[in-house]
Amino acid sequence: MRFNTKTIHAGQQNEETSGAVMPPIFQTSTYAQETPNVHKGYDYARVGNPTRTALEKLIAGLEGADECACFASGVAAMDALLKMFRPGDHIIATNDLYGGSYRLFTSVFEPYGIEFSFIDMTDLNKVKEAIKPNTKMFWIETPTNPLLRVVDIKELSKIAHKNGAFSIVDNTFASPYLQRPLELGADAALHSATKYLAGHSDVIHGAVATSNKEIMENLRFQVKSTGAVPGPMDCYLVLRGIKTLSVRVQRAVESAKKIASYLNDHELVDEIHYPGLPSHPQHNLASEQMDDFGAMVSFSLKDNSMKAGIKFMAGTKIFTLAESLGGVESLISHPASMTHGSIPKEIREKAGLKDSLIRLSIGIEDVDDLIEDLNQAF
Repeated sequence: MRFNTKTIHAGQQNEETSGAVMPPIFQTSTYAQETPNVHKGYDYARVGNPTRTALEKLIAGLEGADECACFASGVAAMDALLKMFRPGDHIIATNDLYGGSYRLFTSVFEPYGIEFSFIDMTDLNKVKEAIKPNTKMFWIETPTNPLLRVVDIKELSKIAHKNGAFSIVDNTFASPYLQRPLELGADAALHSATKYLAGHSDVIHGAVATSNKEIMENLRFQVKSTGAVPGPMDCYLVLRGIKTLSVRVQRAVESAKKIASYLNDHELVDEIHYPGLPSHPQHNLASEQMDDFGAMVSFSLKDNSMKAGIKFMAGTKIFTLAESLGGVESLISHPASMTHGSIPKEIREKAGLKDSLIRLSIGIEDVDDLIEDLNQAF
């Protein structure tokens, strides 16, 4: 089954009692049991729900995984993964990563004795140098947020496994339509399903897909024990969103390429970050690792001040100033003060995140309207 067909049919079957083509919203907190602990597959809705099961099977199918566990948000999914580890364990993460991930690592888990090293993962030698006897996981974002660096999943996974560590990939920016980390050797792929999977900016959701039994056993334990689970309506919305994943992302990618080319030639733009440009440092790797280059574009202005960046963003009329990404509408954001505001300025700048950096999430509007909107903002 090819990918575009999987978005409709992977792991899906018509509902048993009615034949409904779309999985119903099973809005229930509990299930009738024939005798204690003898039931039809479900006993309590925190542990499992048929609507959630349909979604988990669909995402697993898209990622080429045996199983998937869904959560109430992307960071809830991360939280469940991190609870595999214990005080004294060491995790290597990319130094250019989502601010919420950095906050979770440093403000929640670091005080419990888990150690983190933030490394430029585009440099495999630096990663190797950072490995310790207690290293348990590589946390990989690719493309990274917001500088869109591309990390070699296959090679990093080999290095992780050679040193007894898990390789986990945050696949939110690419979506499984463009990149499937498990096929490249990763142990699990995580999604903020709020973004491209759901695709309509109307739900908060997270998911982890894996074929690793140890990881999945831990995730199921966390689902049952700590309960950061999505409701059935949220699962239904993500299920519905995935049906159009391929057509939405493909349209957005085509527009992103044109917008990146426009920005690359603009006299007021200092740097542009987009893997589809031949000038991008990891363009060749992205060409090999991804099916296409994504719909996220970041750029900085020659006037490298926060004031200049904010003024530019206030001038757009079609691009909406908002956090998040991956919806049908185009969004513009200022990472230094929004999504990455929790990262100290000196750490942001060391990683290359300038105060004037602007991040675009390209939607499915007419690309000429989007370019005209950027042009008038300049």
